[in-house]
Amino acid sequence: MRLVIVTGMSGSGKNTALKFFEDNGYYCVDNLPIPLIVTFAEFATEQSEKGGRDKVALSVDIRSGHLDEVGEVLNTLTDKGVKYEILFLETGDSTLIKRYKETRRNHPMNEQKSIIHGIHKEREELTFLKEKADCIIDTSNLLVRDLRMELEKIYIQNKDFKNLFVTILSFGFKHGIPSDCDLVFDVRFLPNPYYETELREKTGNDKEVRDFVLDSEVTTEFLDKLCSMMKFLIPNYIKEGKNQLVIGIGCTGGHHRSVTIARKLFEELSECDEYGLKLSHRDINR
Repeated sequence: MRLVIVTGMSGSGKNTALKFFEDNGYYCVDNLPIPLIVTFAEFATEQSEKGGRDKVALSVDIRSGHLDEVGEVLNTLTDKGVKYEILFLETGDSTLIKRYKETRRNHPMNEQKSIIHGIHKEREELTFLKEKADCIIDTSNLLVRDLRMELEKIYIQNKDFKNLFVTILSFGFKHGIPSDCDLVFDVRFLPNPYYETELREKTGNDKEVRDFVLDSEVTTEFLDKLCSMMKFLIPNYIKEGKNQLVIGIGCTGGHHRSVTIARKLFEELSECDEYGLKLSHRDINR
């Protein structure tokens, strides 16, 4: 039997994860009281041995009760020979605050205080579960479909999972530097298609614009150095335990040069399957 314990920050996407597991044949239980986990796991194991469902996912978070009891429960599962995996969903503070404001819901631990107070308190209580996790996914920059794609790779395709998820984000400086970027590269020194009348209304997703930007020795040299740097840095980020990396590529408006370079970098990094990878263009439609 495969038992996946889904946990993590409130607002990080646990409901999405459970829905994914349910859609893929898992028997799912949300917010199971902690004292019942061992009993449920034993029951599920018995049913699996009798030919019942052999895939189970259950959610454990601050709603489940006193989290200090979870360590003892996990030890009991191990003693009884019940194998389990822990999936931990992480999200940055600023993203969580934004999500709570958008949904107008209270954080379950805010205790009539600020949202950030509840987030910090929850993060502290979940630290030991994160340390025990087999898989940590940072959903700060993931859409629902992106999270489902990552879960499919891990739990359906059974690909080896690396905790680092890389987002390559093109943007325009005139709209501000994205606050969640770890690395920012300014490509405003490259040939600018904006000054070519026939290219002005196109974007880096159009072949004509890409050809214009890439047909330059400066661009070629820059891409060689950029890709070489990323291929050096990313394995070291993985060793360090980093689970989220946002690479910002910026030009003036975020339509031409940044989109072109972001696309090329994405193509180069796609050759490696040791990390998750996403391409996003923040300002392409502005």
